Amino acid sequence: MKNFKCRASAGGHLMTNARTKKEILSKTTISYLEDWLKESIYNVRKEIKNKYLTKGLDLEDMAIDKAIDWLDLPMILKNEKNFEDDFFTGTPDIITKDEVLDIKCSWDCFTFPLFEKEIPTKGYEYQLQIYMHLTGLKKARLVYVLLNTPDELTWEDKKDYNSLDKKYRIKTFSLDYNEEIIKDLQTRIINVREYIKTIEL
Repeated sequence: MKNFKCRASAGGHLMTNARTKKEILSKTTISYLEDWLKESIYNVRKEIKNKYLTKGLDLEDMAIDKAIDWLDLPMILKNEKNFEDDFFTGTPDIITKDEVLDIKCSWDCFTFPLFEKEIPTKGYEYQLQIYMHLTGLKKARLVYVLLNTPDELTWEDKKDYNSLDKKYRIKTFSLDYNEEIIKDLQTRIINVREYIKTIEL
């Protein structure tokens, strides 16, 4: 069995708290861990399919290109390199000399966080902290982009956002590196590894 490492995108699954102090790991963490173990044993990757993920995957390159354009970033290509250390693994979308950026493609204007002041999903904060840790960068941005949904992905009425000003189609949340969060994640990973040793198959 390979040693457990946390994917950056799964950091939030590890950091949910157990219901009682007697429990080291939450049910959410254990459920994620059991899926990870099955992936390792059967050498497969669990596929999660829904319309939101499908749009994000299908329009990933377009969303990254729009983010680069609308944020006036220097000429840069999507990152394809996976980073890894003893605890974490992850592939950020964009890496500049100063920061790491992760791009999310919203399903529609109602899931686009236009009015939010803080990151809507805590798991994304852990994801970006892991990316900063792996790359050695101290700044990060979570970027939401609003693009038209392809007709083949939805039966809803077509929504056209192309004529809107970019301020209504891109939203960023900035983060600084937080070593304490990384230490908490590393501690949780150590707990997970100890838990794995207790599982009988």
